[in-house]
Amino acid sequence: MAGHSKFKNIQHRKGAQDKKRAKIFGRLIKELTVAARGGTDAASNPRLRTALAAARAANMPKDNIERVLKKAEGGEGEIYDEIRYEGYGPGGTALIVEAMTDNKNRTASEVRAAFNKFGGSLGETGSVSFMFDRVGQIIYGSDATDADTMFEAALEAGADNVESDEEGHEVTCATGDYNSVVEALEGQFGAPSEAGLVWKPQNTVEVSEDHASTLLKLLDTLDDNDDVQNVSSNFDISDEILARLA
Repeated sequence: MAGHSKFKNIQHRKGAQDKKRAKIFGRLIKELTVAARGGTDAASNPRLRTALAAARAANMPKDNIERVLKKAEGGEGEIYDEIRYEGYGPGGTALIVEAMTDNKNRTASEVRAAFNKFGGSLGETGSVSFMFDRVGQIIYGSDATDADTMFEAALEAGADNVESDEEGHEVTCATGDYNSVVEALEGQFGAPSEAGLVWKPQNTVEVSEDHASTLLKLLDTLDDNDDVQNVSSNFDISDEILARLA
């Protein structure tokens, strides 16, 4: 287990998201709704277990979760299509945009417009995803424990990698091991600050200040779209540039 943490970049994005708590809950409810289509028994529905872990990590009220599951049991709830868009952003960065929508034409038009406005270009499915690995990611703050204890616990739980710095700990694992790793770490350290299946870049692209400003505007625009669930990218913006742009 080794690697260089990109916590500054992760935390920058997360900080923007924390201001939109209602929007985060809305995205989690969509994921729970879609996951519950496969059955509301978490023991036999791995996707639902994953969605529930993410909801717990975001401190979603139990009532909200139970309401979604009850609707699913009654055959109610909205029907969403899942779509993945791939393309390039400013500075040669690669982006994967995951969406859930009840109107595919609207979402495609809005995502394409965002890319075009900020100097990006949409590609075909598969045009950038080969540069990413689909993994489980569990994030704990630095107050959860020290680096050595997290490393040992994650190793014991079956994780593949741990990256720790002064901001906290990022644990990654194979998607098939995700639920067991989350449960083991929750048992020891409590609920993580963030947990889910993510597209993790195999390598990162260093972005200049000019490109960084435009890229962050593109990411914010995509984040603001109600149909967009997750945005993954391989950007690396230095602390100095982030500080100047903040």
